[in-house]
Amino acid sequence: MAQMSYREALNLALREEMDRDERVFIMGEEVGYFGGAFKVTDGLLAIFGEKRVRDTPISELTLVGAGVGAAMGGLRPIVELMTVNFGLLAMDQIVNHAAKIHYMFGGQAKVPLVIRAPQGGGHQLGAQHSQSLEAYFLHCPGLRVAIPAMPADAKGLLKTAIRDENPVVFLEHESLYSVKGEVPEDEDYLVPFGKANILRPGSDATIVSYSKCVHDALKAAEELEERGIDVEVIDLRTLNPLDIDTVVESVKKTGAVVVVYEGWRTGGAGAEIASRIYEAAFDSLDAPIERVASLDVPMPYNRYLEAAALPKVEDIVRAVERVV
Repeated sequence: MAQMSYREALNLALREEMDRDERVFIMGEEVGYFGGAFKVTDGLLAIFGEKRVRDTPISELTLVGAGVGAAMGGLRPIVELMTVNFGLLAMDQIVNHAAKIHYMFGGQAKVPLVIRAPQGGGHQLGAQHSQSLEAYFLHCPGLRVAIPAMPADAKGLLKTAIRDENPVVFLEHESLYSVKGEVPEDEDYLVPFGKANILRPGSDATIVSYSKCVHDALKAAEELEERGIDVEVIDLRTLNPLDIDTVVESVKKTGAVVVVYEGWRTGGAGAEIASRIYEAAFDSLDAPIERVASLDVPMPYNRYLEAAALPKVEDIVRAVERVV
């Protein structure tokens, strides 16, 4: 195990998979000489050259479309979007092509494409650059959605995504790139899709979360422990496939659930998670499920208003206290 940042773990996964399989290549805006908008691809151009680390024009529709075509042709492209917000410009290619080609061609064509995209608020980047759009992709059959919270999972899930035969939307929260943790150095370290991780066992309530909000949930659990409430924290790690079985087993034990996510409350991924819990474990619940999410507003630029719009540790603490 080595201590490294989330950013470094992603970079290591890319290097290892490009070494392992010559079909793997990266393309995106400024991924080469600049090293990526968040420096995840830093140094890869010097190792693998311009054919496998390709700077592209500023056209998300074009570069995702090129990725779809390359994947259909037998390569394993990794498309980096500067931010998931720009992915809206490529939604036709993502939703109508990447997600559907395998089905519409009767299984004769595959699209082993990874679309990496930073997302999330908290950096005063304004309403158009601070969104969490995982629910858009979760809603579309044919797309896998990976959304790691921890450096080890960033490496293991990205390697799994690159080896997967399906298109994967791989979402990275901008606030996590500098977060450090223990990361396995094994070149075949893979984290399976559809397997949640119980980061903290507990008996009084369950917090279900993913991405940056996992870290907020862990902080909330520490505060609640001081108040005599023992909380179990589950990191989903992937939203499609979704490991609802692990969540249901926890709910049967604790009888209380809080779902925490940074997307908008209305129609967010947390609403789907809560619905699945109700369907599978209604009789085990001692209180209605609580959801902690961003407010249904465009993200404010003002620092104080932005903080008010985002879910916070104290919001999670209050929600847990209500359900117990």
